[in-house]
Amino acid sequence: MKKLKNKTFTILLIILTIFILSLLIIFNGELYQRELNDVKTDLREIESIHNNYYIVNDNVIIDGNNMKPIFINANVYVISFDKLYNITNIISYTDNGLNNAEIIQLALNFIKTNKKYEIGNLYFDRYSYFLTSKNNLIIMDNIAINNKLGDYFRMSLLIFILLEILNIYISNRLTKWLTKPVIVSFDKQKQFIVDASHELKTPLSIIMASAEALEEDSKEKKWLNNIKTEAERMNKLVIDLLDLAKSENIDDKQNYSINNLSKIVEITSLTFESLVYENKLELETDIEDKIMFKCNLDKIKQLLGILLDNAIKHSTDNSKIFVNLYNSKNNIILEVKNKGNEIPKEDQEKIFDRFYRIDESRNRNENRYGLGLAIAKNIVTNHNGKISVNCKNGYTTFKVIFKQV
Repeated sequence: MKKLKNKTFTILLIILTIFILSLLIIFNGELYQRELNDVKTDLREIESIHNNYYIVNDNVIIDGNNMKPIFINANVYVISFDKLYNITNIISYTDNGLNNAEIIQLALNFIKTNKKYEIGNLYFDRYSYFLTSKNNLIIMDNIAINNKLGDYFRMSLLIFILLEILNIYISNRLTKWLTKPVIVSFDKQKQFIVDASHELKTPLSIIMASAEALEEDSKEKKWLNNIKTEAERMNKLVIDLLDLAKSENIDDKQNYSINNLSKIVEITSLTFESLVYENKLELETDIEDKIMFKCNLDKIKQLLGILLDNAIKHSTDNSKIFVNLYNSKNNIILEVKNKGNEIPKEDQEKIFDRFYRIDESRNRNENRYGLGLAIAKNIVTNHNGKISVNCKNGYTTFKVIFKQV
């Protein structure tokens, strides 16, 4: 359920973030395009003004007026060239702009590029250039536009941050609203399992007790054995269902504490030695000392018990079962390895699903209902870990990875 909430929240957050970003990108894109068009228009207007100008006594005469045009939003420089691109005249439409030497340097650098026209990036490039058909190079200062676009970009960034904070809040509220029916249904399902299991336990106990009491009657012994066998089978299923329901309670953190995981694994492994021996197997452990881990002690014991029980049931005779525990970088690794029939590739992901059994008939005869590994996966997930299985060279290895805090 926690995964469902996280996925729903993430999807909503991404969708709304993309929407917000799209609006801001469109806004800044349209603003940039408008400024770009204005620059092009300004350059054409300046070209038009300078189509018919001449110099009289060092004064610029334009349209019969020796007053220079004023370009409010930009500093403008016009450099005239002859056919060999030698500078013949410089006109500066600003009182506090570049000096002639700086203007000449800009002009020569642009002429070397063999371009006729260049605006560049209005966020970063300081000047725009236009070489007219009459060899007048127009240089226009983009500083005002740079500052304007930069201000709008910073404002957009601030708006994005504020909207993203609101987005997180809205996504969280929507997630709770959208997942509420699913959570209610899931809780009812879990409660049904718990209630059904408790209801089944009482009659099962009576059936088993009655069957044991009547076993002395030899005539009825065959049928009583059947009753007892099936009752035990149902009892095992009830216990597994209860364990599964408990393992799915991811919010139950009150029983978590710092424990010596090395000791837990060592002691739990020792309790299986007799069962391993009875099945003509050997148990070999390699446990790194003093690995501390915040966990639910009983659940970790149950996890290892499930993995060892699974290894015993699926090991070939006279083989070894290996239990390894060690640190790897920031992770704690627990491995249970046995030799036996390999799990088919297509079943390796499915074996952690509840009620999934590879060999239906064999598992039924052994009172195995395909819940053990589902319970193990829930325990690992509740401890923020991952569990996987790998089969190679006749060996099957169940690997659990816990993050070291």
